[in-house]
Amino acid sequence: MVGTLLTLADVMRVANDGAPVALSVDAHARIVKSRDYIERIVAEGRTVYGVTTGFGKLANVRIAPADVQQLQRNLVRSHAMGVGEPLSQEVVRGMLLLRAQSLSLGFSGIRVEVIELLLGMLNHGIHPVIPQQGSVGASGDLAPLAHMALALIGEGHVAFGDAVLPAAGALAQVGLKPVTLEAKEGLALINGTQAMTAIGALTIFDALQLATAADIAATMTLEALKGSRSPFDPRVQAIRGHPGAVESAANVLKISAESPIHASHADCNKIQDAYSLRCVPQVHGASRDACRHAAEVLTREINAVTDNPLVFAADDTVISAGNFHGQPIALVMDYAKIAIAELANIAERRVEHMMDPAVSGLPAFLAHQGGLHSGLMISQYTAASLVSENKVLAHPASVDSIPTSANQEDHVSMGTTAARQCAMILENARWVIAIEVLSATQALEFHKPLEAGPGVGAAVKLVRSVVPPLDADRIMTGDLAAVRDLIVSRSLRDAVESVVGELH
Repeated sequence: MVGTLLTLADVMRVANDGAPVALSVDAHARIVKSRDYIERIVAEGRTVYGVTTGFGKLANVRIAPADVQQLQRNLVRSHAMGVGEPLSQEVVRGMLLLRAQSLSLGFSGIRVEVIELLLGMLNHGIHPVIPQQGSVGASGDLAPLAHMALALIGEGHVAFGDAVLPAAGALAQVGLKPVTLEAKEGLALINGTQAMTAIGALTIFDALQLATAADIAATMTLEALKGSRSPFDPRVQAIRGHPGAVESAANVLKISAESPIHASHADCNKIQDAYSLRCVPQVHGASRDACRHAAEVLTREINAVTDNPLVFAADDTVISAGNFHGQPIALVMDYAKIAIAELANIAERRVEHMMDPAVSGLPAFLAHQGGLHSGLMISQYTAASLVSENKVLAHPASVDSIPTSANQEDHVSMGTTAARQCAMILENARWVIAIEVLSATQALEFHKPLEAGPGVGAAVKLVRSVVPPLDADRIMTGDLAAVRDLIVSRSLRDAVESVVGELH
């Protein structure tokens, strides 16, 4: 219900699953009160930024009442200057929802019918075509949100069904009508952090899911390499106290329980495993904690008012301020970039250990008839490439500010860049974790007749339902994509949980 407190899970249901949306009764009353106040300002001829003036460096230019509608329309048209590939349907749906949510809190002075049109577009599956590049993340996500707002006035293009259509035509097909923007409404629509926040919310929600998949992958490798379960002892985690480490260690112990393979080497003379096995709780756990912090910040932001100026109707006040500045999102998305990249970084090291016979005790590159066959040799190359790319993407975007609007906007966040880079890192990390799962499944073939324990066994069974054993070299790209899909769809997690119980 728009206008009530939303969670990341709520955003995911609307963005990914197409859940219907509606405006709450309380929000309706707040919006009307705020709009009535704006109309009074216009009627009284007051000078208020963005209502009766130009924008940015042109804030000192007074706009005649007769030109108010043209001012708002011109603002949307002129600011729709994004470039690059369009944002995904899921991100666009997130933007529509979050923009409606922010406006519904009653501090933006916009009419109910404008917000209802945003919600109508969501419910009918009309998605503005929004180029993903062009926002500096202060004064809001101006270019992306302007492309979104174009559809509301019947301009620009939208994705509707399987086609890309002029917005006016798509709206007409479902019985919706474009709006004519009134005082402040164009500015209210484009001044906010909803592009970076939508990208961030979807990315972090999925990153927390990937952290669990990474624990599953690491446990499969631990079993394949006959590693020790001792470092995952809850007493070890308790005396340091980081919640993410406690959770990751508990996952590994639960997934690896009752394993004949682990039991087979209980009395071996091996003292310690490499860090990429032994320190899984510390590394995966730190990434969990970082992503959880990002989720907390994003949850605040999806329930925040982020446009300018802000309308405090009860106090007869309009305040020009800086809630549109994306710094809170920029910083946590940069933090999350590093955290997600590290899940891939340590996974690639575990993959390398499985490929190296001097470490693994397994055939080189997990190949039958090595030499004639190369096995999974190149999987580690691919993982290394993805991890290296992530290191470049993890460079912080938030430290790079370029002034805009003739130095009026002299410090910007680059938060949308940080969020986009974070989404790229997440996708790369998914592939690396998929490579580890595929490699560990193959490595476990060489332990037969010993079988994996119930938890790892469930993962292996699922993988083997889509990928046969690698008995001879073949093209593996389809196999790898199938494993990635098991991770993204949560099928891997569901299969393991069906045997061992709920994971963190």
